[in-house]
Amino acid sequence: MLQTIITAVQNKEVLSFTYEGYTRVVEPHAVGVSTAGHKVLRCFQVGGHHEKQNHNWDLVLLSKIVGLSATGQRFSSERLGYKGGDKGMITIYAQL
Repeated sequence: MLQTIITAVQNKEVLSFTYEGYTRVVEPHAVGVSTAGHKVLRCFQVGGHHEKQNHNWDLVLLSKIVGLSATGQRFSSERLGYKGGDKGMITIYAQL
């Protein structure tokens, strides 16, 4: 799973997965280890469902991702509001 996400970040490839019961389609921006020591993905949600309205940015735990797949779709650039060197991560494996 980690390598799939790293490759998706490097190739700007959209990912699809289920997280906490919701299907999500996201643009991955960074993957690494959170300040709490968990492997995490910083992503911008472009499709699927979410428990909160108008909530696009997420920091999701890799351990809670189910059914991860790369969609084959590409996105062209980082989303407005993204900052490299994610402050929520102590180690970054890949980032835009």
